[in-house]
Amino acid sequence: MKLPQVLVSRQLPVVVTAVILVLLYVAAGLLYDGFFSPRVLTNLLAYNAFLGIAALGMTLVIFTGGIDLSVGAVIGFSAVLVSSLITNHNWPPLAAWSAGIGAGTILGLTMGWLIEHFKLPAFLVTLAGMFFARGLAFQVTTESIGIQHSFYNTLSEIYIPLGEARLTVPALTLIGMALALYGLAHHTRFGRNLLAIGGNAQSATLMGLPVRNATIAVYGLNGFCAAVAGIVASLYTGSGNPSMGIGLELDAIAVVVIGGTLLTGGRGHVAGSVLGLLIFGVIQTAILFDGRLSSWWMRIVVGLLLLAFILLQRLLLSRPSKP
Repeated sequence: MKLPQVLVSRQLPVVVTAVILVLLYVAAGLLYDGFFSPRVLTNLLAYNAFLGIAALGMTLVIFTGGIDLSVGAVIGFSAVLVSSLITNHNWPPLAAWSAGIGAGTILGLTMGWLIEHFKLPAFLVTLAGMFFARGLAFQVTTESIGIQHSFYNTLSEIYIPLGEARLTVPALTLIGMALALYGLAHHTRFGRNLLAIGGNAQSATLMGLPVRNATIAVYGLNGFCAAVAGIVASLYTGSGNPSMGIGLELDAIAVVVIGGTLLTGGRGHVAGSVLGLLIFGVIQTAILFDGRLSSWWMRIVVGLLLLAFILLQRLLLSRPSKP
């Protein structure tokens, strides 16, 4: 007996993610007074903005069947580099941002070139990149650097009012990046090439697709996103810390997989990663509202969801092979 068409749809994981998000949000809203407040939603976006931006870049890398373990370290490095340039060297913030973004992008391009040119495992190359970026961050400073600059003060006062809530610059940056990468991933040839590479790199090469250039470019783009995430983190916290982002690469991968992107590549959706981020944030916020549960419960719930989505992906992949 064949499953209904919707069950084998490529969009099923995203639909499941959306349903889980709605159920979690409604359940938390019924349990905790004030959870349905717009302020909770906007704070959720602002607090998780740098994780969300990193997860968006990671989504495109995983489209190709790759992985990038360096994003957390790049976030820490870009944040502390920007903070040091502004506070200790009196650089204009925009110039410091350009340096941070340039450094993250160059590191990403370098890792992509090593992976593609020497056919090295992405896991090992980006692991080396993680140690390299983290080492650079601690080379800049071993302590947190606060940012006291009028430009940062001005940005903290910019927001879009939503009743009593505010969409601040970090939240707006996340929304803007999500829209831009959605368009790039799903409405350009580059995005289609990434999915084709993840589906079967050899077939993509035989079809004449620019596998080499696309692979290098997607790691460069991911480095760009991680650097932007570091800048957003410096905006949110008003400082840069070389320890910032430790372990965040694992959170980003979890968000992407919970969002329905196939970890082996070839299938996924940027919108799913946004939904996965919101699930992550709703669980985190619900635990804060409860006040009785340890923060480790978030890890437990996310771990269970991650396992469930991996099993769902395995089920979907096994269906076509059956008569």
